Amino acid sequence: MTTTSAGPTRYMRDRAASARITAPLRPFAWPAPDATAREAAALRRALLERDEPSAALVRAIRDDRTVTLGQFRQALAAGVDAVPDAPAPLREYFALLEDTPAWVDRDLIALGARTLRRVGSDVGDVLAYGSLLGGYNNSGPLPVLVASGRLTGERTRRRIAETGAWWNGCVADGGLDRFGDGFTLSVHVRLMHAFVDYHHEHETDWDSGERGLPVNQFDQAGTLGLFSITFLLHTRVLGVRYTRREADAVLHLWCYVGWLMGVDERWLPFDERAGLRMMYQIGASSPKADENSVALARSLVDLPLHTDYDRFAKLRRRYEYERGLSLATTLLGPAGVRALHVPLRPPWYPAARFVVNVAKHHVLGRFPAGKRRLQRHGERQLLDVQLRLLGGEIPDVVPLPD
Repeated sequence: MTTTSAGPTRYMRDRAASARITAPLRPFAWPAPDATAREAAALRRALLERDEPSAALVRAIRDDRTVTLGQFRQALAAGVDAVPDAPAPLREYFALLEDTPAWVDRDLIALGARTLRRVGSDVGDVLAYGSLLGGYNNSGPLPVLVASGRLTGERTRRRIAETGAWWNGCVADGGLDRFGDGFTLSVHVRLMHAFVDYHHEHETDWDSGERGLPVNQFDQAGTLGLFSITFLLHTRVLGVRYTRREADAVLHLWCYVGWLMGVDERWLPFDERAGLRMMYQIGASSPKADENSVALARSLVDLPLHTDYDRFAKLRRRYEYERGLSLATTLLGPAGVRALHVPLRPPWYPAARFVVNVAKHHVLGRFPAGKRRLQRHGERQLLDVQLRLLGGEIPDVVPLPD
């Protein structure tokens, strides 16, 4: 790994291109969308900031050999007291995780989870063609993703399914309780990120002077924002309605998930307006799409063309492909999809979906009985989508290294 005293040069490297891509978000970041000098310094500094507690645990595993991965897995699944003679670094790590911040409101998390489950099948569309695809326009962290070899070809489907399993764990009833799926999967992924960071920093020629740290607070904050801030915006574009309290609850849930995953509290999207402004600033200062972006985007949008369907397979493949392109063009904007070399399409599907969702969420959902019906329907849709991705298999998340 190499560094320079000037700091990561990727920051604001492609201002004109990034401005075009983030232009659709700029009106939501008013009245002062651009970063102040102090905010810009914090964003640039975040490129060189890591999740220090997880980095310390990885060093205890890799360098000091005082902790084993088996001990970590046992502590995660059953509690650190279940580990015989648990070493101090492991105890300290889980003490931090179990020292829930005072700002966490479990009732608000439960409301946020119910609200997200009610969205139903639109969740998968927005996560794929808004969050994941949109994230590829920031080429900064992509060398790490490409090096994993897990985001192109047929592995794309599995990676999406793994992301869905984590997402569903986070929004399940009790999913973010200490032994819930959302808690354990988030902590698992947190340590995996720390292993990835350690590997690239110590065992490759990673240039932090250009790129920042392999896994850094800037990119982690942006990724969290894609699942929270821009998710709310994109689902509203499709006609989903949230009350003010429901939207606040959704953000509260993701703030806790972000905290569990090692995102510093200063980057948690506690407020929607401030979060939109932060996401605009992150996008506007990120490096433009590159060949990695194009390869990852192509693999994602082409996925329907390689999917087996029970009936009318050829017609269904073409329909799902065109539907995805229509969603991508609407959610990311023409500049966003052009940068990824993704074909543009008219907004025919989002327009149709908007009409359906207005009837569901703005009319039926305003009545208690209608809202309960939407809740049941949305939860069934989420399960159906998850089961269809891998032919009924519910995947684990990416395994930790041996």
